[in-house]
Amino acid sequence: MIIEQLIYECTKRNTKAQEQLYRLLAPKLFSVCLKYSRNYEEAQDNLQEGFLLIFDKISQFKNKGSFEGWAKRVVINYTLQQYRNQNVFEIVSENIPDIENVEIDDENISLDFLTKIIQELPDRYRLVFNLYVIDDYSHKEIAEMLGINIGTSKSNLARAKAILKEKIELNNNYSIKKTK
Repeated sequence: MIIEQLIYECTKRNTKAQEQLYRLLAPKLFSVCLKYSRNYEEAQDNLQEGFLLIFDKISQFKNKGSFEGWAKRVVINYTLQQYRNQNVFEIVSENIPDIENVEIDDENISLDFLTKIIQELPDRYRLVFNLYVIDDYSHKEIAEMLGINIGTSKSNLARAKAILKEKIELNNNYSIKKTK
C-alpha cells in the first residue's frame, strides 16, 4: 500500500493498515525517541505511546509536508510533554562556563559512544542539545516547545556542550579543536 492509502485506512481504524504504518515508520521514530529519552526502555515506551497518539490524531494530518515529518513532530512533542509534566526545567543556579564552538573529530568517535554520552546528559541539557544541534530548532522555538525562556535554552545548550566536551576529553582522549 502507498503511504496515502495507509493514512486513509488508518483514519478508519484499520488495524492492518496501522500495523503496516507502524512497521514502516517505527525504526525512524524509535531513533527520535532514543535521542529524547533517558534510556532504551523509556524510548520504547515513548515510541508506543507516540504511535497511539499518531493513530488517534491521524485525521489531523492535512498532507502539508511529509507524513513522516508530521509523525516525528507528534512523537517529539509527546516525549517533551513527559518532561514538562515532571518539572525538569526548574531554574537551577549553576556556574555555566563560557564555551566556544567545539568541533569534534568525529572519525574517532563511535556513534554508540556519542549516543551514550548524550543520553547521560541531564534531561534539560539533553533535550535542548538534541532540539538545537540535531533537529535544527531555533532557541526561540525550543523555548516555546519546552516552556522556558530563550536565555535558559542558550545556557542549557552551552552546559550540554561543556559536559560532552569534558566526557570526550576525559574518558576517551579524543582530539578536540576549538573554533571561534
